[in-house]
Amino acid sequence: MITGKNMRAAFYTRQGPATEVIRVGDQPKPAPGPGEVLVRLHTSGVNPSDWKTRRGGGNRQLFAPLIIPHSDGAGIVEAVGEGVPAVRIGERVWTWNAQWQRAFGTAAEYIALPSAQAVPLPAHLGFAEGACLGIPAFTAMQAVRLAQCAAGMRVLIPGGAGSVGHYAIQLAKLRGADVIATVSSARKAEHAANAGADHVINYREDDVAECVQTITNGAGVDVVLEVDLTNNAKAYPRILRPGARVVVYGTSGPEALLPSVALMQKSIGLQFFMIYDIPERDRQECLAELGRMLDENRLRHTIALSLPLEKTAQAHELLERGEVIGNVVLAVD
Repeated sequence: MITGKNMRAAFYTRQGPATEVIRVGDQPKPAPGPGEVLVRLHTSGVNPSDWKTRRGGGNRQLFAPLIIPHSDGAGIVEAVGEGVPAVRIGERVWTWNAQWQRAFGTAAEYIALPSAQAVPLPAHLGFAEGACLGIPAFTAMQAVRLAQCAAGMRVLIPGGAGSVGHYAIQLAKLRGADVIATVSSARKAEHAANAGADHVINYREDDVAECVQTITNGAGVDVVLEVDLTNNAKAYPRILRPGARVVVYGTSGPEALLPSVALMQKSIGLQFFMIYDIPERDRQECLAELGRMLDENRLRHTIALSLPLEKTAQAHELLERGEVIGNVVLAVD
């Protein structure tokens, strides 16, 4: 539903390079429908899935004539639709799945979305931090929960300097796990160590499997929280202990070649998930645990760069090139 008024938004009507397809201009301001809230956005978080969808390829097709990108954001509830308590007006919130199977995301001054997808933001957190939670922190929480990370477990987190990896390190450590992270540079190694990683391996300089064998005295790790199954699966026989598990939340290609016989011989379990479409029970349990940790201020958030909404295309390009360590956030207001 629209109001007849306009708002500023970043949008695209075709897929392709960011600077060629993303525009910033006026779009109709939405109004909250039944069960929805209208959020006046202060920030919008940019994630890898945003630039991959905008670029196209694979199964990522343009499913609407006009797309306002981004699922993550934070702001203040300005109005509510039928069935939503008026007490929510004025509430500081962060969003999840704001653009999942929806044409209009958070790269705009306003968004109308189901009330449950606007989660109260603790007073001590800024809107920039709130824009980091919907995909990065939520994904890390689900991965750690599915892996059943616990005290004494050895957990390997590839991409430990990434937005998800950075949160996953912290969450695994809060559960008492011994964490090994892999990174691609000295700067990223420092970032992963600051998050709490007990061991950090630069995969560009060292053999990850050999390092894992040394760190674990030849035993292997109990679980891998996998960001890139396509490139990393080949090393699993040398990394995993018998009966270990791999929880997969990301991959760099449409297919992965698995060392099947070795994995069978070790009784390795693989579990996949996509954070946009997890079971409702998992969603609520993740929200509850993440909410407690945010209330207690137990998580560190890294804002790599904050840019104005007009720089949406540049933000996509920076993230696509991997030139930042931490989250890229757009200042909508």
